[in-house]
Amino acid sequence: MTNRRQFLAGSTQLAMLAGFPGLTLAQEAADARLVLVILRGGMDGLAAAIPYGEPRYRGVRGSLAVDSPGQTNGLLKLDGLFGLHPSLKTMHEFYQAGDLAVVHAVATPYRERSHFDGQNVLENGSDAPGGSRDGWLNRAVGSSAGTYGAIALSQNIPLVLRGDASVTSWAPSRLREADDDTLARLAELYAQDPHLAGRLEEALEARAIAGEMGGRGNARAGGAQGQLGPVIRAAGRFLSAPDGPRIAVLDTGGWDTHANQGAGQGILASRLGGLDAGLAALKQELGRYWQNTVVVVASEFGRTVAVNGTRGTDHGTAGCAFIAGGAVRGGRVFADWPGLAERDLYEGRDLKPTTDMRAVFKGVLIEHLGADSAQLSREVFPASASIAPLEGLIDA
Repeated sequence: MTNRRQFLAGSTQLAMLAGFPGLTLAQEAADARLVLVILRGGMDGLAAAIPYGEPRYRGVRGSLAVDSPGQTNGLLKLDGLFGLHPSLKTMHEFYQAGDLAVVHAVATPYRERSHFDGQNVLENGSDAPGGSRDGWLNRAVGSSAGTYGAIALSQNIPLVLRGDASVTSWAPSRLREADDDTLARLAELYAQDPHLAGRLEEALEARAIAGEMGGRGNARAGGAQGQLGPVIRAAGRFLSAPDGPRIAVLDTGGWDTHANQGAGQGILASRLGGLDAGLAALKQELGRYWQNTVVVVASEFGRTVAVNGTRGTDHGTAGCAFIAGGAVRGGRVFADWPGLAERDLYEGRDLKPTTDMRAVFKGVLIEHLGADSAQLSREVFPASASIAPLEGLIDA
């Protein structure tokens, strides 16, 4: 199993692809799929996975506190301490079916509050901004053992997938689709050049895999679902294609809720609803491959515990992450809960981190993709030997 196809956009803007590269996996993980969803802007983990059983929750959250279970727009109960935001109905169904786990009070090693630096640490896999010039998932791709592809569903390849290992990318075109006559003329023009002719053919195959997801209307649709929907559906189609990639990375913005965040309804509720619908669409597109899939949803940091002066929240520290998919050993919340008393907060304002995000990534890479633990600590997440992998995330 060698390098996969070299898909390129070319002047037709059919697709933005550069080849299905080789990913080395343990033999037993040969049919595994992995999707990383990055929520850029700092998702409010206390709103997405709500610690309603915490005695201080309603007092510290004030107007952003979500109603209790059973009420209109009430939270969706997970256990005696945590519940999901009411916009996450499909994810709640995943949880009940054992296809979703929640990791709370989780953060990268970064302890400042810059979006740029926070995202850099989340993606570079080190303990500091600029600690590595490439991404941890690219290093994982380049350091394993079988061969599968990785694709970024984005206009630009995100840092987490940049590096020495070859990866590919695709994004919905913002230009009008080329008509059949134009494509025929291009095919005739390229006929005498095997390289260009091959690239055109492969780009057309990529468009066929993505189906209608590349249309201009979908790419410009408004709201969270409009941003995430087209690319997450395309991810499902690429991952379920017989000769397609096995790893996908996508990201979505709009999670920086400084003003008018809302509680059960509002701006954040709309964003969470888009994420929920996107994961439902991914499961539908993957079909039977959902059972071999793990989806990791993470953000660069959480947000302040208290409401700010503009009915929103400011940049914080710890938040929550979601692990979804048919391969997940779900129906559980992983949390060394620090509490919400003022003395328990990080710097008196943020949810205190008790789990390192690298432990989550390590656990998924080891249990789902068969990665070597020592190699992860040495190469993929440098100088992280003291960070033990989070165990029990994936079904045996």
